Amino acid sequence: MTTSTYGVQELNPLPKGSNIHSGQKRSIDWDDPELKEITRLRLLSDPGLPWWDVSYCYGETQDGEAVNVNLPFAQLPKKGMRRAIVLAAKKDGVFAKGLRIFDNLSTLC
Repeated sequence: MTTSTYGVQELNPLPKGSNIHSGQKRSIDWDDPELKEITRLRLLSDPGLPWWDVSYCYGETQDGEAVNVNLPFAQLPKKGMRRAIVLAAKKDGVFAKGLRIFDNLSTLC
């Protein structure tokens, strides 16, 4: 966890100069078999609020194309966030850990 000059706490920040925000031309659902992995799930909140808002979710297809990933949720509880993701994944037949969603999770609060 890092703290910025403005007092914002961030988990898993992008390295300086990273261009992860470019190249996504289309969107696919997280249960699309074409999706190889989630490369970044960005969650935002304010201190004291019980929810994370989904800012964006990026992924990569089996052939290496960068895509936006549509998720079945727009908010997640702060307490039990990982469990909520796993439950949503099970409901949709998705193996969340296999998509590396937890490896590429970033929070900003």
